[in-house]
Amino acid sequence: IKGKRDKIRFVPVHATAQRLIDEYLTLAGHREAAAGPLFRPVKNNVTGDLDRQLNPNSVYRNIVQKYGLQTGVSVQVNGLCVHSLRATAATNALSHEADIAKVQEWLGHANVSTTRLYDRRKTRPEDSPTFRVRY
Repeated sequence: IKGKRDKIRFVPVHATAQRLIDEYLTLAGHREAAAGPLFRPVKNNVTGDLDRQLNPNSVYRNIVQKYGLQTGVSVQVNGLCVHSLRATAATNALSHEADIAKVQEWLGHANVSTTRLYDRRKTRPEDSPTFRVRY
């Protein structure tokens, strides 16, 4: 993965994700262009150039909003953005007992305190100490 400031890091790919990426590469016709971005636009009305990375705003509009609406998720939720998907993934990993240092590395954070900001378990009502009290 190429991160901020073109920093390269290596992360394992889940078998299901690998299968879906392979299908995508075949369907999108990108299999032979391994040096280019993995996810690219399917159309570009401005320059016509498709050999570039997806724009985060396009990802939000064309993927998050589109499928959110189809599944009944309100896309007008304050704070819902492409970046919030990273926080969801981090929280999910931590909820399933992933080590925070591993999640930090996975997300490419230099400091574990940044990773802690992504952990949304503390804001979930069902995890409140209120429900741990026995009467």
